[in-house]
Formats: sequence, C-alpha cells, structure tokens
Amino acid sequence: MTAVSGTFAVRVMVTDAWDQVVISVAPATTVAELKREALARALRRAEIPLERYIVKFRGALVLDESVALADLGAGPNSPFIVLPAQRQPVR
Repeated sequence: MTAVSGTFAVRVMVTDAWDQVVISVAPATTVAELKREALARALRRAEIPLERYIVKFRGALVLDESVALADLGAGPNSPFIVLPAQRQPVR
C-alpha cells in the first residue's frame, strides 16, 4: 500500500445519472463527503436524500461512511460507485 499525501483525484460513477465524475480529494476525506459531492455534481440538485444511496469501492459495499479514503486504501484514480440503496424496477 502506498501512502498518499496532499490531494488526488478519484473517479466516481453515479448510476442514477449514468455519469462519471472526477473529484479532487484529500486522504482524510470521508466516504460520506465523497458521496455528497459526487451526487451533487452528477445529479445537479440541491436536495438529495443521501440515505437513499450507497457507495461501493473495489466491488464491496462501504458499510461505514465515516471512514477516511486513505483508511480504505484509496489512492489516485481509485474508482468508486454511488448507486441507489433500493433496487429500481425495470419497465
């Protein structure tokens, strides 16, 4: 594992918008802050119910969103996915 200092960019795929945003973060940034910023940029709305979305990193659900990105092992260009917590019906 490589220690990361300063800021670095991570990629976040927001499935509701089917859009990928690149966000500059610090190692101490929490997963909750990353989720909030990614949803705001991708959905372009002021009021977003954050509890209705989950975050995945390296294919696994992040259960504790208060954890820092550095503690997850995230580094430059790390991919995250933000998706609805409930499955969406298919029409």
